[in-house]
Amino acid sequence: MTTAYFSHPDCRAHDMGRGHPECPARLDAIEDHLIATGLDVALTRLDAPLAQRDDLALAHTSRYVSELCEFMEQAAERREHRALDPDTTVCPATWQAAMRAAGAAVAATDAVLDGRAENAFCAIRPPGHHATRDKAMGFCFFNNVAIAARHALDVRGLERVAIVDFDVHHGNGTEDIIANDDRVLMVSFFQDQLYPFSGGVPMGTNMINLPVPAYTRGGEVRELIEANWMPRLEAFRPQMIFISAGFDAHREDDLGQLGLVEADYEWITRRIVDVAERHAGRRIVSCLEGGYALSALARSVAAHLRVLAGV
Repeated sequence: MTTAYFSHPDCRAHDMGRGHPECPARLDAIEDHLIATGLDVALTRLDAPLAQRDDLALAHTSRYVSELCEFMEQAAERREHRALDPDTTVCPATWQAAMRAAGAAVAATDAVLDGRAENAFCAIRPPGHHATRDKAMGFCFFNNVAIAARHALDVRGLERVAIVDFDVHHGNGTEDIIANDDRVLMVSFFQDQLYPFSGGVPMGTNMINLPVPAYTRGGEVRELIEANWMPRLEAFRPQMIFISAGFDAHREDDLGQLGLVEADYEWITRRIVDVAERHAGRRIVSCLEGGYALSALARSVAAHLRVLAGV
């Protein structure tokens, strides 16, 4: 399989301050591991372009985009960090990084739909799945996966797409944006009673939410996926699948308390690929979300990419 790998140096320039877990070293750890293992040669590397305002409007209100742009421009002019909330801070480079992240997701969607790649992975930051239609939160500014999914539907003309979210935290922003959009099926699992403390009651009928208790291990998650995700995905027959690929459910990651390992991410990816092969012409776009234990993140991304690339 041809796997496109989208990233850009601008995504490393976004910095929320010393000691923040969502740090530039995350992308460095992934890159170093891919080179050390030789997996990088199996990927087609492409630079992430900047998103356009019209792309952002697919998932966010124009008022939100304008106000966030003004907030970030002020930070850039004053050459300072500015906090949106206790966890989410902008620096002078944040706007450019966020536009690269969203742009990567859109460009990856086009590359896959145009047949230039069978699937794609976006090694991007800031992440996106906590960003709602009109609010930045949880390290996220623009909802990269929701933007890409709506691009596939509203711009490229697909009729049905699925979003799979396996981050340890509930993708509340994605849910807010796509709730009751019958063109989208969202399936996810996440740790219950963990930030953002949502997801127990789905916002729409087009989603399967699986909150699991702390210390749940991979075998139990696999059983839940097989029993709950797979029948709905098969019945929905998505024409393309988007992945919010968070790797912070790994047992080494301190931002959650779940017990997944690399083999679990490999298994989950294989099940997604199985659905894509039957219904979506193998079309998958995966975007990096969480994952903060650097070694575990790098190993888990590699396991994910090996399945996508078929190596």
